Amino acid sequence: MKTHSNILVYVLASLAALAPFAIDTYLPAFHAMGADLGASDLHIQQSLAVYLLPYALMTLWHGAISDAIGRIATIKWGLSIFVLASIGCAFAPNVETLWFFRALQGASGGAGNTVARAMVRDLFEGAAAQRVMATIQMLFGIAPAVAPIIGGFLLGFHWQSIFIFLAIYAAISLWAAVRFLPETMPPENRLKLSAKNVLASYKIIFRDAEFAKLCFASGANFSAFFVYVLASPVFLGRLLGLTPQQYGYLFIPTVVGMVFGSYLARLAAGRYAAKSVVKAAYIWMGAIALLNVAICYYLPAKPLYNILPIALFNIGMALAMPVLAIAALNRHPKIRGTAASGQAFIQMLLSTVSAGLVVPLVWYAPSGLAMAMVAYLVFGWLMIRKSELWSDSRIPT
Repeated sequence: MKTHSNILVYVLASLAALAPFAIDTYLPAFHAMGADLGASDLHIQQSLAVYLLPYALMTLWHGAISDAIGRIATIKWGLSIFVLASIGCAFAPNVETLWFFRALQGASGGAGNTVARAMVRDLFEGAAAQRVMATIQMLFGIAPAVAPIIGGFLLGFHWQSIFIFLAIYAAISLWAAVRFLPETMPPENRLKLSAKNVLASYKIIFRDAEFAKLCFASGANFSAFFVYVLASPVFLGRLLGLTPQQYGYLFIPTVVGMVFGSYLARLAAGRYAAKSVVKAAYIWMGAIALLNVAICYYLPAKPLYNILPIALFNIGMALAMPVLAIAALNRHPKIRGTAASGQAFIQMLLSTVSAGLVVPLVWYAPSGLAMAMVAYLVFGWLMIRKSELWSDSRIPT
C-alpha cells in the first residue's frame, strides 16, 4: 500500500513539474533562439509572458473542467495539446510562431498542475495531505534545478531539441497519469460544466477573503524567488558573467533550499500549529531578503554573494507553501477543483506580471532584483497577517 501511495505522489509531482520544465528548460537557449529566429533578447524573453498569461487564464477553467468531466479526462486533453504545442515550438520559423505555440503550451500545460493540487486533497486528509503536498513540492522543486542543466546540454545539439524533450516529458507524464492515478471525481459528484456554474463557483471562492489572502500570500512568496528565474538570462549572463552551461549555479543551490524547506514542512506537519510554522517562515524570509539587499549594495556582484541569499530565502518560502496551499483548499471542499484553479491562477497572475512588467524594470542590477524580492515579500506578509491562519492557532495543521 505504501509503495502504491509513493507511485501516486511521484506521478502527481511529475504533473506539477511540467510548468517549471516548460519555463526553465529553454532559458539557456535565449541567445541561440534569438539568433536563429532573428529576434532580440527582449522578444524571446516575452515568450515567457506569452506562456504565462494563457496559463494563468486557463487555470480558471482546468479545475472547473475537472469537476465536470473528471480529473483524468482533463489531464488527457491538457497534456495531449501540450505535446502538440511543444512540437510546434520546436519547428517555429519565426518569433511570432513561437509566441503562438508558447501560448498554446501555456493554455494546456496548467491542467496537470491544477488537477494534481485537487487530487492531493481528494486522496489525503489533514496532516497527511500537508505531508504529501510538501513531498510533491520537494520533488517539484528539483525541476528548476534540472531543467536548465538539461536545456544547456540539449543546446549542444540544437535549441529545437529542448522543445522535443518537453513533448516527450509531457507524453510520459500523461501515460503515467492514465496508468497509475485513480479517478477521484466520480460521476455522481460531478458538476455541470457551464459558464454560469463556473462563474457561480468563482464568486464563492473569490468572495472568500480568507481564501484570497492565503493565495496572494503564497503567490507573492513564490514570486519573490521567481523574479530571479525569469531574469536569469540577464542576471546570470550579463550581470554575473556565467555561460548558459553554468545556469545550474543558480538553480541547483536555490532548489536545494526549496527541497530542504519542503523537508522541514513535512517534519512540521502534525507537530506544530500552522500559525507557528508560517510565522517562523516569514521571520526567516524577511531576514534573508534584507541580507540580500545589503549584499547587493555593499559587495561586488559575484555568483556566491548573489545566489546564496536566494537559496536561503527558498527554505522559508517552501516551509510556508504547503501550509498555505492546504489551508486555502480546505476552504471549499465541494468545489476543490475550482479552488485549486483559483489558487494556481493567482500564483500565475503574479508570475505573469513579473515576466511582462516587473523583471524588465529591475534586471538592470542585482540590487533591483533584491528590492523586487523585498517588495513581493512585504505584499505577501500584508496579506497573511490579516488572515485567520496568522491570528488563530486553533486552525488545523
